[in-house]
Amino acid sequence: MDQPDQLRELFRMQKSLNERIGVHTDAMTEEQKTEWVLNYSRAMSQEIAELTDSVPWKWWAKYQKLDEQNARVEVVDLFHFLISLAQVLGMSADDVFEAYMKKNEVNFQRQDSGYTEKNENDSKHI
Repeated sequence: MDQPDQLRELFRMQKSLNERIGVHTDAMTEEQKTEWVLNYSRAMSQEIAELTDSVPWKWWAKYQKLDEQNARVEVVDLFHFLISLAQVLGMSADDVFEAYMKKNEVNFQRQDSGYTEKNENDSKHI
């Protein structure tokens, strides 16, 4: 049996969840887009903080251990908000894949060149 494209399926599922919550990314005004880019950025910041709390970051505390199961949940939470953010910006799964491929190439080129100086224009084509 054929499996669905996994990234496209995540985008489909997230759109469904967002619409159930009452967030319709397809018909947003510029003002709403600005609001939701900020909302999702803040949500991801919180999820990063929760992910950080899964890691023994207190070097002075000896009792801490990596909570790998919770860290995995926080990574998935980040995907929820990241996909929502992409959708607010009008990006499909295919758009994200294509942009990722282009940016990955830029990152490899940066490493090949030693990445000794910042080039503001090397990602303009993405």
